[in-house]
Amino acid sequence: MGLYDLSAKLPGGGEQSLADYKGKVLLIVNTASKCGFTPQYEGLEALYRDYRDRGFEILAFPCNQFLGQEPGDAAEIANFCSLTYDVSFPLMAKIEVNGDGADPIFRYLKKEKTGLLGGRIKWNFTKFLVGRDGKVASRHAPATTPEQLRKEIEELLG
Repeated sequence: MGLYDLSAKLPGGGEQSLADYKGKVLLIVNTASKCGFTPQYEGLEALYRDYRDRGFEILAFPCNQFLGQEPGDAAEIANFCSLTYDVSFPLMAKIEVNGDGADPIFRYLKKEKTGLLGGRIKWNFTKFLVGRDGKVASRHAPATTPEQLRKEIEELLG
């Protein structure tokens, strides 16, 4: 089973097949609106605007598992991201990234690239870069800024 066999839950209740992203470079990140790393939305949006026309997508997954830093519902999260950071990349449904209720996408990502805590996500804004082939190329800690990913994104875009 690969990443393209999975689907992301959408805020409205539907699902988005990851197979629709075949051939694109993906940055998958768990996000939160009330976190010290929340200003990274600005950098994520800059990456998206700079590279989306070259086959780059960002998939943001709001998560409330870290000190309750994403308490809002889908509409509140979308409103915050739009008004505060002018986010135009897709915001998926709020999910869990650790534990028994972890979303299958994050289970897959963590299995492919472990981090400092092994198979667990350490905090909000953990980032996974996925190549055009659907393989997880790298995992980045929350403190890694979106700007620091530019060189690798450009390499993956070719």
